[in-house]
Amino acid sequence: MGGHGPAPRIIFRQFPHNALNQRELLRLADQCVKCGLCLPHCPTFRLCHNEADSPRGRIALIQGLTTGQLDDTARLGAHLDGCLQCQACELACPSLVRFGTLMDAARAARVAKLPRWRRWWRRLRLDVLSGTRLPPLLGPLAAAYRRLGVGAVVRRAGLLRWPRLRVLHGLALRLRRGMALQAPQTTAADTDAAPAPLALFRGCVARTLEPEVMRSALAVFRQLGVPVEVPQGQGCCGAMHRHNGFPDRADTLLARNRAVFAGTSVVGGASACVAELRPALTAIELCRAVLQAPWPAALALHPLTGTVAVHEPCSHRNQLRDTTAVYELLGRIPGLRVVPLPGNAMCCGAAGTYLLDQPQTALALAADKVAVLRQLAPRWLVTTNTGCAAHLGAAAHAAGLELEVLHPVVLLARALAPRT
Repeated sequence: MGGHGPAPRIIFRQFPHNALNQRELLRLADQCVKCGLCLPHCPTFRLCHNEADSPRGRIALIQGLTTGQLDDTARLGAHLDGCLQCQACELACPSLVRFGTLMDAARAARVAKLPRWRRWWRRLRLDVLSGTRLPPLLGPLAAAYRRLGVGAVVRRAGLLRWPRLRVLHGLALRLRRGMALQAPQTTAADTDAAPAPLALFRGCVARTLEPEVMRSALAVFRQLGVPVEVPQGQGCCGAMHRHNGFPDRADTLLARNRAVFAGTSVVGGASACVAELRPALTAIELCRAVLQAPWPAALALHPLTGTVAVHEPCSHRNQLRDTTAVYELLGRIPGLRVVPLPGNAMCCGAAGTYLLDQPQTALALAADKVAVLRQLAPRWLVTTNTGCAAHLGAAAHAAGLELEVLHPVVLLARALAPRT
């Protein structure tokens, strides 16, 4: 895979608006010199040691597709679809290859060539996951799954040996916990305050899986005396669509949020959402925003005794590239022992919709995290990404580990809460 072979045959068929055309796609891919320094940092390559499941291997496949030297077969597609887009390879790349941009463009190119009905089905699935109609139904469905004993039947029947059912079973248990906590619909107008300089971004999946994050964020900012609002009309950041080959739809969602949040700094609890919003808005990760806020001199934090392990999501570590705020924030809580989760450089397998689309790989990567958690035995595991929290929480629960998986600001809110 070190060379390109014959001179590339450029095909000038155009792709959808905002996707790279084939000449641009090839130019981006040609930045890779195939040195292999990315290989030890790629989670899928470490799992299977298959060159086609490495960053440089996938780039070679994209070059073959772009030049017409390779056909878009199911086998080739499986190698490209198996990419987590964790972007760990970008940090290791001496040529500064923008692998995330390249993979987004390649997926958009492949989706554009699908039959119309298949594009419609893929798009519908993403729209449902990121929309506002499905989440209110998920809580009752998850509660029924538990109350009617369906989960127990599934477990006793041995059906959890199927990776996709194991993932869905774990998410149902996590969803039941999240739906019990509803985020308040507070805005600056509710308190007769002037428009707030900070606005909280609720996201889409996070509203269902982690509503306690927004509740805790509001409580923390209130104690800090920082006015915030939660604007109506906001929606999905668009990351799921962009990483699954629908850049037009992603840009539409981004534009909608840009109109809603105009003139404010957007504070997001999910690092992946912040990474998606940042090119179009002034977007700040929640822990960093809390750390930057002025803290009243009289503000006291109550001790929390125990060890908290910090999971660094790929979106936070490899895209935002600023995980220090989490450690600094938790370091302010008396009695808390804060340690990084060993193996943070490797993806946990959640990766947006990846845990649904590639459950076997997702579970294998989560198993590595569970193994180190079992040795470390922390009381809490914190992470700044919704999908990671759900995935790791489900994996830890299935392994019988006694720990709570939550957002760092949720833990901070507990330390700030008045004690009776």
